[in-house]
Amino acid sequence: MKIGIDASRAFLKNRTGIEEYSFQVIKYLREELGDFEVILYVRPNINSDIKKFNLPKKWIIKEINWSRFWTQLGLSLELLLNPVDVLFIPAHTVPIIHPSGALMNLSNCFRKNKKKFKTVVTIHGLEYEFLPKAYSFWERIYMRIVIKKSCQWADSIISVSKNTKKDLIKLYNIPAHKIKVIYEGYSFKEEKGIKKNGNVLKKYQLENSKYFLFLGRIEERKNLIRIIEAFEILKNKYAMPHKLLLAGGLGYGYDTIVKYIENSQYNKDIYLAGFVEDRDKRAILKNADIFLFPTLYEGFGLPIIEAQSLGVPIVASNNSSIPEIIGTKMKSFLVDPRNSEEIADTVFKILSDKKIREKLINPGLENVKRFSWNSCAQEIAQVLLK
Repeated sequence: MKIGIDASRAFLKNRTGIEEYSFQVIKYLREELGDFEVILYVRPNINSDIKKFNLPKKWIIKEINWSRFWTQLGLSLELLLNPVDVLFIPAHTVPIIHPSGALMNLSNCFRKNKKKFKTVVTIHGLEYEFLPKAYSFWERIYMRIVIKKSCQWADSIISVSKNTKKDLIKLYNIPAHKIKVIYEGYSFKEEKGIKKNGNVLKKYQLENSKYFLFLGRIEERKNLIRIIEAFEILKNKYAMPHKLLLAGGLGYGYDTIVKYIENSQYNKDIYLAGFVEDRDKRAILKNADIFLFPTLYEGFGLPIIEAQSLGVPIVASNNSSIPEIIGTKMKSFLVDPRNSEEIADTVFKILSDKKIREKLINPGLENVKRFSWNSCAQEIAQVLLK
């Protein structure tokens, strides 16, 4: 059996949600698919991280030198000329020519020993359907067409949450039997007695400071303006000494967020850190008093379990997949993300009572045991080989 995997996002230098998912899944699939012939399709001039990646003997890297429409033209042409038995797309865009497509089925009619071809895709969320104003018009149309078609073309769909599965069934009429829910994992491990990383905190102007943290793309969907409003309330109403660190790359609508920060009376206490590398992310998460994640919609919400794994209290939204991922014992502390007062009051409530803080930390550490990249890869391998 020959398996192809779209690795075009997995080895980018600055990986965020979907890119990190692709990287971790491929990393852990090495053990599950080590005895199979696997082709990793990548773009040219990939990050040097892949050179440090120890591949099984039967695995190869295939560069597809195509500058525009890499998936629909470059990858499609490669699959037409060099077919695979199973194609796995970790990031929701199935090429028009794929193993279970019409062309492959036609060619299979002329084979004496007919093969069973299969296409598998992971869908990470349909946020653009629920928050259309948080995306540009063309981005919204493109994603709707591509993801809907990918779900129709694929033989099996991996959904990262039960909520996303529900959305796929309701909005796109995808048969439930095609969808397998497989949770993501996390990379952080709790270490007792860990010391503050002074150099990292100094780098982000947080040395000897208490602070709240948001980690994710700086865009409208992440509800940054209401997070800042809640921070201003905490300053005015409760005289909190904290700073606010907003860490992540820039996304759609970031300019409005930047202007709001500039006009805030507490702009000197609000930091835009940009993209945070993995070696820094753990330190700034670990030392945050509260991790703020009251976003407007999430397909999974990977930063939640990363924060929980480090024993950091979380104030998150009561919508989409978040109640499912954060754990049943945490639901009473979830907030309406459109209510800045509620966000602020919940933060103050947690910080003013150690018992409440413990009620969040210990169940969080227990909750993350449900998630691992190893088990994620094992379940994905079962879908690919079925």
